[in-house]
Amino acid sequence: QVRLVESGGGLVQAGGSLRLSCVTSGGTFSNYAMGWFRQAPGKEREFVAAISNSGGSTPYVDSVKGRFTISRENAKNSVYLQMDSLKPEDTAVYYCAARTSPWIATMASGYSYWGQGTQVTVAS
Repeated sequence: QVRLVESGGGLVQAGGSLRLSCVTSGGTFSNYAMGWFRQAPGKEREFVAAISNSGGSTPYVDSVKGRFTISRENAKNSVYLQMDSLKPEDTAVYYCAARTSPWIATMASGYSYWGQGTQVTVAS
């Protein structure tokens, strides 16, 4: 069983930065593509970014391109989401997800394992 634990969320002013971390255990992290998703109140879960097992492919949703950066450290079984120039519309619970394939996916249904989520609140 793969377990994912996110951290790094919090309250930040618009224009500020946060770095989310996700540590995995119980699986072979280097074989997995990883993704970040978010869900705002009353909205569906939304794809934010993903990274292939080697880090060579990193797609983003258009609304975060140029502001967010996904990365991974296979030696630490960890994936990160650096979020800069945050906006109030980025407010959501952010989820880390693992896909038992080296190739990325942008749909939530493509991921088998999920973390518990971390709250990000951006004040205007």
